[in-house]
Amino acid sequence: MKILYAEDELQLSSAVTEILKMEGFEVTSVYDGEQALDALHKDYYDAVVLDIMMPKKDGIEVLTEMRREGDHTSVLMLTAKATVDDRITGLSVGADDYLSKPFAMKELVARLNSLIRRNSDYRHSVLKYANIELDSNSCELRSDKGSLRLNNTEAELLSFYIRNVGSPFTAEQINEQVWGGRESAEKAELYIYYLKNKLRQIRSDVSILIDGETYALGEEEA
Repeated sequence: MKILYAEDELQLSSAVTEILKMEGFEVTSVYDGEQALDALHKDYYDAVVLDIMMPKKDGIEVLTEMRREGDHTSVLMLTAKATVDDRITGLSVGADDYLSKPFAMKELVARLNSLIRRNSDYRHSVLKYANIELDSNSCELRSDKGSLRLNNTEAELLSFYIRNVGSPFTAEQINEQVWGGRESAEKAELYIYYLKNKLRQIRSDVSILIDGETYALGEEEA
């Protein structure tokens, strides 16, 4: 389970990050709102922990921008202020839960697990990477410059790639891991090229990068 943890108190960030890793989470730690948004644009997460009081962009600004961009990742807000107004502000702009500082780590872990379970269906149906978004239910592929509908096979392939960004696979490995060996390496390679063309059609910032006999999803160099 991948967590983005945005907290500007370095000692607290370090301690919480280590404990979350011990609990089995994969954690990306950032220290201001701009770093948080940059991380969200580059990768997908099962949940986001946002401290309200951060430099450059505060947690409310980050959350507001996330929701404006259509990012529905589950968000838990951290606040040193336990007032009703703070809670209402966070919830009104799209927070899923909040936790007041200081907090018990057991409670943070429990709330994160609850958020991830509650939103697992949505997170599995809508996947994001860089400027593309795939709705696995409708097979619609969107970027900020266009959209189109994939067939089921292409959607399965792209879903696999988004969950394994940057990892290279041979066509045979794609066949085995995506379709359980039911197809063939030749057909897998064909669909890799189909998908590469579809990404080009919507003018995405990412592509299927080819290196010898391996294929990986990644951002194209400018």
